[in-house]
Amino acid sequence: MAVEVAAGIWTNSLALLADAGHMFSDVAAMVLALFASWFAARPATPGKTYGFYRVEILAALLNGAGLLVLGAGIIYGAWLRMFAPPRVLAFPMLIVALIGLAINVISAFILRRAARSSINVRAAFLHVIGDAAGSVGVILGAAVILTTDWYRADPLVSIAIALLIIFGAWRLAGESLHILLEGTPARLDIEAIRSAMTGLSGVSDMHDLHVWALTSGVHLLTAHVVIEDWQQAGKISRELRCLLRDRFAIEHSTLEFELAGSEYPGSTICPVEEGRAASNRTTHQH
Repeated sequence: MAVEVAAGIWTNSLALLADAGHMFSDVAAMVLALFASWFAARPATPGKTYGFYRVEILAALLNGAGLLVLGAGIIYGAWLRMFAPPRVLAFPMLIVALIGLAINVISAFILRRAARSSINVRAAFLHVIGDAAGSVGVILGAAVILTTDWYRADPLVSIAIALLIIFGAWRLAGESLHILLEGTPARLDIEAIRSAMTGLSGVSDMHDLHVWALTSGVHLLTAHVVIEDWQQAGKISRELRCLLRDRFAIEHSTLEFELAGSEYPGSTICPVEEGRAASNRTTHQH
C-alpha cells in the first residue's frame, strides 16, 4: 500500500492511487476481521446468552459500507480526470502493479479456505480478490499507455476498479443485512425443511417454522410440531434433531410439540385468557 501511494504520486497515476486506496481498505478489513473473530470467540454471558457471534456480521457490514464509499470516491476522481487526463509515467506504474498483483495472489491463497465458512473472512477475501483484479487493470492500463500514449486509459482503469469494488461491497453488505434481519439463510430451502419434518413418522403437521442464521454457518430453527401420540414425543424429538443436523446442518433447534386434535393447537392464547374471552363474549351477548 505504501509503495503504491508513493508510486502513484510519483507517476501521477490515479489507477495506482485507487489501487492503494483499495489496499488501505484491505488492511482495515483484515484488522477488523481479526478483531471481530477474536471478539466473537468470547464465551456467552447472562446478558448475551448467544455470545458475541453477531460482531462478525457487524464487521462485515462495516467493511461493505466502507468499500461502497471508497468506490464512489474513485469514480468521482476518475471522472474529473477524463476531461483533462494528465501525463502518466507508465513503466514504473507497470512494475509496481506487477508487484501488487503478486502480493494479492499470495494473500488470496492464504485466505481462500477460511472464506468458505466465515462471512467475516470472506469480506477480507473479497477485498484481496478485488485488489488483485485492480492490479490486473493497472497492468493493462500501463501497457496501453506505453504502447499508444493514450492517457485516458488511467482514469478508465480506475473506474473499472471502482465498479469491481462496488459490486463486491454491495453483495457483502446485502448478505450481512440479510443475517442481521434474521432472514432465511440463502443455502437453506425452508419448504424442503418443512417437507422433511412433516414427512417423519408420527408428525401430522407443523406451523410457526422459523430459520435464521446467528452468524456464518451457525443456523437456528424454531417450530411448533403437531404429533399424533404424546408417548412418542421424546423419540420424534430426537429424530427431528438428527434430521435437521444431518440433512440441513442445523445444530440448534427449538421444537414445541402439540397433540393433534387438541383444543389449542398453535394458539398463542393461554387457556385462562381464552376463558376470560369466552366470559366476555357471554356477558356481551346478555
